[in-house]
Amino acid sequence: MRYVCPGGSVVEVTVRTLQSQYLLCPSPALNEIVGGVLGRAQARYPVRCHAAVFLSTHFHLLLSVDDAEQLASFMQFVDTNLSKEVNRLRQREGTVWGDRYRSILVSEEEAAQVDRLKYLLSQSVKEGLVARAQDWPGVHSIREILAGEPIRGRWFDRTQEFAARNRGEDFGRLQYATEETLEITPLPCWAHLSPEVYRQRIAELMEEIESEAAAELAEAGRQPLGVEAVSRRSPETRPAKSKKSPAPRFHAATKAMRKLLWEAYALFVAAFREAAELLRSGDRTARFPVGSFPPGLPFVRQDVPGPPCFVGRASPLVLAVRVDALLERRAEVCPANARELAA
Repeated sequence: MRYVCPGGSVVEVTVRTLQSQYLLCPSPALNEIVGGVLGRAQARYPVRCHAAVFLSTHFHLLLSVDDAEQLASFMQFVDTNLSKEVNRLRQREGTVWGDRYRSILVSEEEAAQVDRLKYLLSQSVKEGLVARAQDWPGVHSIREILAGEPIRGRWFDRTQEFAARNRGEDFGRLQYATEETLEITPLPCWAHLSPEVYRQRIAELMEEIESEAAAELAEAGRQPLGVEAVSRRSPETRPAKSKKSPAPRFHAATKAMRKLLWEAYALFVAAFREAAELLRSGDRTARFPVGSFPPGLPFVRQDVPGPPCFVGRASPLVLAVRVDALLERRAEVCPANARELAA
């Protein structure tokens, strides 16, 4: 069940290709498509993107979202339009993604957010594909963060192209294309830093990443695969072995924060299931918890009339008291964000 903390959260998103095929093998044409789709999606659904990395078999995004609906709308737009454009580019049909996107909530702790940023920035280096992340030929946000090279692309308006063809109109490839840019913003925990200090922090992270990867390659007696070898891969092929491991529900730096997030999530799920049971029994007045997607009903927002959670065995007052208590403990566990939580 999709869950975002009240007031918004940082989430790590991962999407993998069907059977781990190299359908996202980097090329100028694919990079143009990716930048265009991400930029247009951000313009329509204004998430804050802290990092974006596209490898040949999957991609990662580190986002700050206001609620689960904003995340779902953004990812639906990205996944749908990327799959259409990838199929068009590869001259294929059928699904592109192996499954729906996976999102993992990241706690407000600085250590947790920096750890996930480091993980995303290490993509392409830790796999032994290139020695430096800046050398990766695909979309990688490190170039914008350190060198100021924005992630740009083109959004191709296929609806206008279709209408033009029906009119018998001849048009160029870019006639109905617009340039889009994905804006990369600092992590919430480092938002107070100046641009110079932020870039220095990122540069230090990259030094750690590259030195750790170089040590692992040296121990294994291998060299990075290299840009040329990566670009020669056929999109229809796939690696002999794909790394798969269970994904956690949350990324947290401390046991206390992880326990707190689990308690908040358990309260959210319990309220949802209780409301769903009431709805199934015919109670059309059942109210679902804020931040949920009721079956066949609109997303539940805080600003809608009525109590924040649906009535049932736990009254709205009891649920509100429990949520307030969780927020107080959240501020104690992560005191740097206490002022934001109070707001």
